[in-house]
Amino acid sequence: MSDQVFWIIIAAGIVVTLVLKVISKDRRPLRGTLLSLMPGIAALTVINLLSPLTGVGLPVSRLSVSGAALLGVPGVTAMLIIQALF
Repeated sequence: MSDQVFWIIIAAGIVVTLVLKVISKDRRPLRGTLLSLMPGIAALTVINLLSPLTGVGLPVSRLSVSGAALLGVPGVTAMLIIQALF
């Protein structure tokens, strides 16, 4: 996947999230969107910071960061489960 396609997909995901926030009549849609992206990125960061202690870690790549941002904590959990299975 080229860089341009990747960034278009990420931008589309953020725009869709923002549009859904506007449709739901959120008073601050941009702030709500940014706050909804944070828990997944925070979970990915915590897992990687604790990986020397736990032995469990996820590689930091564009795919994992975008998955964590768009899918949140369930996305990070799914990545951990998939890594454990395969």
